[in-house]
Amino acid sequence: MPLLVDNDQTAVELPRGLTEKLEAVVDEVIRGEGLEPEAEVSLLFVDDCRITELNREYRGKDCSTDVLSFAMRERTEEEPELEDPAGDCLLGDVVISLETAERQRGEFGHSLDREVAYLFVHGILHLLGYDHEDVDDRGRMRSKEESILSGVDLSR
Repeated sequence: MPLLVDNDQTAVELPRGLTEKLEAVVDEVIRGEGLEPEAEVSLLFVDDCRITELNREYRGKDCSTDVLSFAMRERTEEEPELEDPAGDCLLGDVVISLETAERQRGEFGHSLDREVAYLFVHGILHLLGYDHEDVDDRGRMRSKEESILSGVDLSR
C-alpha cells in the first residue's frame, strides 16, 4: 500500500526510521483486512494548533485531539459520487498531532514510535469503517489495533 507522508510541523522531531515502521503497519493492515496492495493512505503530521483548527472545521469540536481520519469511501448525501479509476484504492487521510503523541507517549510510558504507530492504526481503522461508539465496537477495534501492532513488534 502506498503511504504518503507529509510533516507539516516543527514542534517534535520525527524519530529516525519512523516512516519505515509505519509502512510495515500499513502492510500488516493490508494482510489483516484483505485489502488490495494498491490501496493508498496519506499521513499528515501537524502540531496541536493545526489539529485544533481541523477538528473545529470538520467535526465542530473546538479542541485539540490526537488523530483525525478523513475517509474517501465515506459518502454523505451532499457529496457527489466520485469515480475511482483505481477501483476503490484511495482510503483517505490520517492526521496526527505529534505534540499530542509526544505527551501521550510519556503518559503511557512507551516510545514515540509506538504511540504514533498506534494513532496511525487507529486512524486507518476508522478509514475502513471501524468505530468505538459502544463497548462491543470499542473492544473489536482495540483488539484489531493491538493485533496489528503486535504484527510489527510494537505491542505494549
